[in-house]
Amino acid sequence: MKIIVLGAGAVGVSSAYYLARQGHEVTVIERLAGPALETSFANAGQVSYGYSSPWAAPGVPLKAIKWMFAKHPPLTIRPDGTLFQLQWIFNMWRNCSASRYAINKERMVRLSGYSRVCLEALRNDIGIQYEGRRQGTLQVFRTQQQLDAVGQDINVLSDAGIRYELLGRDQLEQAEPALARTKDKLVGGLRLPDDETGDCNLFTTRLAAEAEKLGVTFRYGTTIKHVHVDGSKVSGVETDAGLLTADAYVMALGSWSTPLLRHIGKLPVYPLKGYSITVPIADERCAPVSTLLDESYKIAVTRFDGRIRVGGMAEIVGFDKTLDERRRKTLELVLTDLFPGSYTPTDVAFWTGLRPKTPDSTPVVGPTRLPNLFLNTGHGTLGWTMACGSGQLIADMVSGKPTAIRSDDLSIHRYQS
Repeated sequence: MKIIVLGAGAVGVSSAYYLARQGHEVTVIERLAGPALETSFANAGQVSYGYSSPWAAPGVPLKAIKWMFAKHPPLTIRPDGTLFQLQWIFNMWRNCSASRYAINKERMVRLSGYSRVCLEALRNDIGIQYEGRRQGTLQVFRTQQQLDAVGQDINVLSDAGIRYELLGRDQLEQAEPALARTKDKLVGGLRLPDDETGDCNLFTTRLAAEAEKLGVTFRYGTTIKHVHVDGSKVSGVETDAGLLTADAYVMALGSWSTPLLRHIGKLPVYPLKGYSITVPIADERCAPVSTLLDESYKIAVTRFDGRIRVGGMAEIVGFDKTLDERRRKTLELVLTDLFPGSYTPTDVAFWTGLRPKTPDSTPVVGPTRLPNLFLNTGHGTLGWTMACGSGQLIADMVSGKPTAIRSDDLSIHRYQS
């Protein structure tokens, strides 16, 4: 079949790659000059299978109110003037019950676990390199209350067969030696030894090159204006270069999927603004060796070959991509607090991006009411973690093949029932 994939981020490129491997003629449309130049460009660098947890969780509404008065809030809300924002916040609030959290957590862990298998196979097949490290992820807790609350997540991890280690304060430096100097600020941690790290932009760029070897055509610098529907199916995609047609279409435009499909149906994917800084390592002895998650600030500190990426926070503010200097200070605060001396404060690259988030935190992967339109979007902060699994799933769905894992509850239909 002739297939058009809309979007060349980590999810879009993965979709194109797996579709091409199944013999399809694939074209990718991207408005920017290359792959992974937006949300996938400077994310936190985590491939966190075990930490695939819904943001909508019990206690979050109360925490959100408290964060309104915090100096370094993990989450902030500013009205964007749309009814959609209010509806999205309300639906997220509805998912904050213990029962909904358990359902959504299971979906996310299921998809992430499958994505792990797909990424492993991908590395074996093509030997893709992306400054990857396979030394696990360490979530650190600054209070005993945080440590005590990790029980529910551990139960889900156990049920899913995901390895974990609960570490006391004096054990933290076994995973991250540089914490020996700052462990007194922490009470313990949860380590997932099978999690990975790497440069998502580098991964996506190199996977795009592999996709081209399979015959995928990338039309960069092409702006999508409209998705045309003729009767009960998509008839083409209007771009600034003219009308492009195919047998099937895969929407992988992240946050921009929602406005582009507004005339077709409601897609509850909202842009969740996040920030990151990237710094060269000044002293190896002071730097992390893998990824660390600071539970208090909701910030990740990730090691690349010669760089450190610090990312996190969430702002519900619409499509605003203004760089807020206060967020940079928060990111640097965490890095300096836990890994002092690891970088030079005068050499910092500051970035912001929009993560496509659903109210239940589970991505939308699957068919729609239009038989030739498929969605692969809404992955939130876990786009790279779930990219390979989502790409393989969507390729199987488009090809009419059975999927390796349960996938019916990942589609848009769960919101329309």
